[in-house]
Amino acid sequence: MSQIVSQNADDRIAQDRELTALDRCDSCGAQAYVRVTMASGELLFCAHHAARFKDKLAESALAWHDESGRLADEGRG
Repeated sequence: MSQIVSQNADDRIAQDRELTALDRCDSCGAQAYVRVTMASGELLFCAHHAARFKDKLAESALAWHDESGRLADEGRG
């Protein structure tokens, strides 16, 4: 998997921004912790669905932005 290189500064900002509670999983609607950039656009997934689809998407994904490590941090608060 390679990182996407964009000519457009707005695209780079969108890829680099942290996911928030407003970002929802495209499969189930739970909070998204993973952003997958595909040639056709972005997919957002909760940690469960990201793990479930990772093998299928990894071959064609341009970037895989994973913040699921925040789940362990949030549980300690």
